Amino acid sequence: MTAGLFEGQYVWHPAADDRVLARVCVEVRAGRYLGAREALAETRGDFALRAHRSLVLASEAADSDLVERWLVEEPGPEASLLWARVAVVRALRAADAHDPRAEALERIALAACDRAAHTDPADPTPWVAKLAMARLHRLRDAAPRGLLTAPPGPWRLFAHVLSLDPWHREAHHRFLACFFPRHGGSVTAAWDVAAFLGQRAPAGSALGLLPLVALVECYDPTRLLADRVWEQPQWRATAAALHRDWLPTVADYAFTPVLDLAYLAHALVMARREEQARTAFTAMGPYASRMPWAAFGDPADELSRARRACGLPVPGT
Repeated sequence: MTAGLFEGQYVWHPAADDRVLARVCVEVRAGRYLGAREALAETRGDFALRAHRSLVLASEAADSDLVERWLVEEPGPEASLLWARVAVVRALRAADAHDPRAEALERIALAACDRAAHTDPADPTPWVAKLAMARLHRLRDAAPRGLLTAPPGPWRLFAHVLSLDPWHREAHHRFLACFFPRHGGSVTAAWDVAAFLGQRAPAGSALGLLPLVALVECYDPTRLLADRVWEQPQWRATAAALHRDWLPTVADYAFTPVLDLAYLAHALVMARREEQARTAFTAMGPYASRMPWAAFGDPADELSRARRACGLPVPGT
């Protein structure tokens, strides 16, 4: 799917150029679920698209009773999946806000994930939703061999997801997030896990971006020459390899992977490889994501600064 040309404004909607999903999001906001049922049903067997659509739809439905009504009126695998996704969104929001209801919402979310997994045992998405909550209850399984710091974490839950889909993108990102300092991990653990996961991923996989995600997450502007880290040979080589091996595959995606492209474009700009960054921005078209730009300031300002460095237009020009 082609993102389209930049027409003067950023499009921040997470549906990006998934036209079906963008239309269904409008229906969900209006309190209708039939479109969501169809949009999710057609993703059976395409776990990447199923993860993407269910996550975006959950963010739209989390503040309403739509999914509860759907479960009562027309229960099925799609209704169970979206309930799990919505319940997890609510639980994570409550935990991050220190809401006194957080513990109860987490129990509801775990039950919803179990129901969705039982309804469709081959679908990894309910398990990925459960993995998103692993940072809340700090699972401490022993790490496998091959990691320098051997950080404990939800390794068994992650392994189960991989048994269903070995290269599930969201699962890898959710798992890595458990080791971020803001979730109780450490900089060394985050880098160690990101390197371990990135090295085992197939050549040309978007999972090669995981070390760059960890680099952004662990960014500390108070450190000396913090902005020059991306110019180090290892990070320049990582970004260059992704530009060479992964970026050409984006044209075959069912939807434009805006977040992954943003991390690549950011790393290339920071590594002073503006010509390569231009191609990543071009692949994004007008679509934008908050991260990684929000780690450095206002997302729109930081994105515009990066585009200008590459000689690309920005809103208002």
